[in-house]
Amino acid sequence: MRIGVLTAGGDCPGLNAVIRSVVHRAVTNYDAEVIGFEDGYAGLLEGRYRSLDLDAVSGILARGGTILGSSRLQRDRLREACENVQDTAREFGIDVLIPIGGEGTLTAARMLSDAGLPVVGVPKTIDNDISSTDRTFGFDTAVGVATEAMDRLKTTAESHQRVMVVEVMGRHAGWIALESGMAAGAHGICLPERPFDPADLVKMVEERFSRGKRFAVVCVAEGAHPVEGSMDYGHGAIDQFGHERFQGIGTALAFELERRLGKEAKPVILGHIQRGGTPTAYDRVLATRFGWHAVEAAHRGEFGRMTALRGTDVVMVPLAEAVTELKTVPKDRMDEAESVF
Repeated sequence: MRIGVLTAGGDCPGLNAVIRSVVHRAVTNYDAEVIGFEDGYAGLLEGRYRSLDLDAVSGILARGGTILGSSRLQRDRLREACENVQDTAREFGIDVLIPIGGEGTLTAARMLSDAGLPVVGVPKTIDNDISSTDRTFGFDTAVGVATEAMDRLKTTAESHQRVMVVEVMGRHAGWIALESGMAAGAHGICLPERPFDPADLVKMVEERFSRGKRFAVVCVAEGAHPVEGSMDYGHGAIDQFGHERFQGIGTALAFELERRLGKEAKPVILGHIQRGGTPTAYDRVLATRFGWHAVEAAHRGEFGRMTALRGTDVVMVPLAEAVTELKTVPKDRMDEAESVF
């Protein structure tokens, strides 16, 4: 068997652990050949790939990013890939493709699968918003980075009697903001799933200052938005990949709070630092398990499916089930968070 592997979309801690696991399981247990397409689906279309043997993946378990590179592909090029999928399989001699990526990557994987290419997907996203899996690797690392940042910011906020507005990733799902905000003891958490009223945050800060707690930390997901008419904030344009360009809610909210409170409020945009660097032990283990099970599914001929974590078990679920809708923060989890601040 010849297995093709690619990583697409945004980079994520744990990608290299999946690649390493796929190679080890395929080569050691099945004497299979593995090739890695460079820069995601672009490498598949352009014929750019390299052989992946045990030496090629040595020492990459703890490395962030992806040794294969990554990119996003425009929709018309994805359609081109689907139209030529049989020729692609013959050209590279691959028996199965294992794409590793988030919602966009898995949607493309489903398109290729429907067009006739044997595909076994592996979900990844720091946003933890893929349906059908309890967790995605990279999320634990991102939450840890955001939590540590807020832990550090609390001391400087307290020293200078400031309000710190920390913007974390999460376009349409607020899992990172929810869990890092709870872990760091943030005094306010704003999620995309529930519009916030800046008046509530103003009231919270004023109550804290009245009790002698002269600082506050607010954690806000990049996709969070205010109640309509409560403050000036516009929607961004749509980029070439169909994603909304957000206008910077962290900066806008900090400005609004400073204006209303008459107290210094500083925005801190964590941005891509959340998805870089060394993956946590949890993410390394989950990524390794996903890679192992992807190879097993490929050898069983379970195509058109992806790995998923259910409880503590890794199972295979249809790709169609994974990309039907995003997994957003449910009301009961928001209620839990509200009870502690």
